[in-house]
Amino acid sequence: MTEVARYTQLILPVFWLGMVVAISFLEAPIKFRAPGVTLAIGLGIGRKVFFALNAVELVLALALLASCVAAPPDATALTVLALVTVVLVVQVAVVRPPLSKRSDRILAGESLPRSRVHLVYIGLEAAKVALLIALIFQLFRAVASCLH
Repeated sequence: MTEVARYTQLILPVFWLGMVVAISFLEAPIKFRAPGVTLAIGLGIGRKVFFALNAVELVLALALLASCVAAPPDATALTVLALVTVVLVVQVAVVRPPLSKRSDRILAGESLPRSRVHLVYIGLEAAKVALLIALIFQLFRAVASCLH
C-alpha cells in the first residue's frame, strides 16, 4: 500500500499541473479569440469547464492527501500540499462565487466593466501553478529517498 501511495504522490501532482496549465492558461484565453465565440458563449463554456476543472482538482487534492496519510512525505512537501489545497479552496469558495454572480449578470444582458476579482482568480491560478511545481519537486525528492 505504501508503494502505491508513493507512486500516487509522483503522478497526481504532475497530472494536476498539466490540467491547470492547459485549461487556465491555454484554453481559457484562446476560446475568446475563436471566430463566432461571443462573450456570452465564452462565459457559458468557461463556467462549465472551470466547474469541471475545480471538481477534478478537489478530487486530486483529496487523493494526494490520502496518499500522504498512507505514506507521509517530509514536512516541506506536506506544507506545500496544504498551501496548494488552501489556494484551491479559496478559489472555489471565496473567489468563484462573485465571478459566477458577475457572469450571471453579463449573461442576463448587463454591460459591466472589467472585474478585479477575475485578476485575483488569475493570480491564484499562477500561485497554484508555482506551488504545484514546488510540490512536484518536493514529492519527487521525498519519494526518491524512500524508494532507494
